[in-house]
Amino acid sequence: MEVLVKKQILDRYEKSSDGSLIIDVAARRVEELYENYDKRAPYHRKDFDEDLVAYLCGCVREIGSSDFVLRFSFEQQPSGELTETVRSGMHAFFMYKVELEYTALKKMLRTSFLLLLTGIVILAFSLWVSRVLVFSGSDSFLNRFFAEGLTIVAWVSIWEGLVTFLMNLPSHLVHIRLFQRIASAPVLFNLPAS
Repeated sequence: MEVLVKKQILDRYEKSSDGSLIIDVAARRVEELYENYDKRAPYHRKDFDEDLVAYLCGCVREIGSSDFVLRFSFEQQPSGELTETVRSGMHAFFMYKVELEYTALKKMLRTSFLLLLTGIVILAFSLWVSRVLVFSGSDSFLNRFFAEGLTIVAWVSIWEGLVTFLMNLPSHLVHIRLFQRIASAPVLFNLPAS
């Protein structure tokens, strides 16, 4: 059943002469591919439109590990320089997204490590406090309450560090791989007939 569904999904895409799936993007003009926040900035410094990025990411997720190319079609024929700007811009933009994802991954790893380390230090302190209390003979309710409280705080910190790592690592790795695949995809242009 899963193979049939996957085939139905892949059949929705046209194939190039080498068998790669074609992800088509159509626009009237090249300008529509980019965000409009800074109308005076050159294309190589602009971000691609958020909807376009979401569409490309969705398509690449959908086709899985199949090879693909990106094919842009425009109503108005862009200059050769502009098509090269789109081609190099696709690569640069998605490599930038990879770098952002690596930065987020490093921050997550740092947070997980600090939580884990903090939990281990507090746990060691908690065990030391418990031992001191037992040997000193001052094993009152408040002392035990304090020692047990430290132990709970330690385990919560350790747990949070592990959960942060285990829950977020796969997501970051998937995004990095996705952005790398789009950045390295061949970019074709289906230019209008004159």
